[in-house]
Amino acid sequence: MSQPSVILATAAYDHMIRFWEAKSGRCYRSIQYPDSQVNRLEITPDKQYLAAAGNPHIKLFEVNSGRADPVVTYESHTNNVMAVGFHSDGNWMYSGSEDGTIKIWDLRAPGCQKEYESRAAVNTVVLHPNQKELISGDQNGNIRVWDLTANSCSCELVPEVDTAVRSLSVMWDGSLVVAANNRGTCYVWRLRRGAQALTTYFEPLHKLQAHDGYILKCLLSPEFCDPHRYLATASSDHTVKIWNVDGFTLERTLVGHQRWVWDCIFSVDGAYLITASSDATARLWSVSTGEPIRVYQGQKPTVCCALHDGADPSTAA
Repeated sequence: MSQPSVILATAAYDHMIRFWEAKSGRCYRSIQYPDSQVNRLEITPDKQYLAAAGNPHIKLFEVNSGRADPVVTYESHTNNVMAVGFHSDGNWMYSGSEDGTIKIWDLRAPGCQKEYESRAAVNTVVLHPNQKELISGDQNGNIRVWDLTANSCSCELVPEVDTAVRSLSVMWDGSLVVAANNRGTCYVWRLRRGAQALTTYFEPLHKLQAHDGYILKCLLSPEFCDPHRYLATASSDHTVKIWNVDGFTLERTLVGHQRWVWDCIFSVDGAYLITASSDATARLWSVSTGEPIRVYQGQKPTVCCALHDGADPSTAA
């Protein structure tokens, strides 16, 4: 089986994970996930595996085969796993759960290697580009920075008391972090380094009232999108908005979904955006025009998507 250059996967309420041909819109493979709903999908940096975060486990599936059963199942969380991602070298995985914990998993060894206690249901976790810190957001409105070397929480802030942080995103160069909440607000900070130590601290930059409804996902554009820098916000108001990070002005609104938009992801060059919605579709959009290009038609509400259209870092020059 030849390796596809673009891997696009979605998961829906029908307990199915689907792989799509990005250009044609054809679904070429389906995997049943009978245990629970899938909350989050993530593709490993080498494009070999797809992680599916469910309740309460994470399952790793082979991308480039017809095998329907997972290669490995990670069990240690006790509630919905809401966040999953990988270190840039692909050796370890991180996860965040409604059980209030963030966990680190070495993919070369069994079990969970590290655990951090957030004391509230974790909705979102992102890895800082330095690969040495995780940033988490929880249901109580806390944002915490976890120093993976010191094994401790190095920074803690609450942008809005008792307002759940739904989604976090860090700029590829580590210069900005954005937190989106249940009230349609995005908080933006510059990330600074303390003079005396490696401690990260947050310098308030902007407060953006992006939507009237919930923001379910916020995402900053990738490195190869530069010099253009965008923030995408997906909302319960059925729209996705694209903001220019320079001044946080609204560039365009993506209109077409009929229900909540749960997830979004940029293509590697930032020219396209994939979105996933409760209207049972995922959609491909042009970022520059805001026009829909392709619809990936599912059967049930589609709640997450994953895209890897970049090079495998291990084969890059």
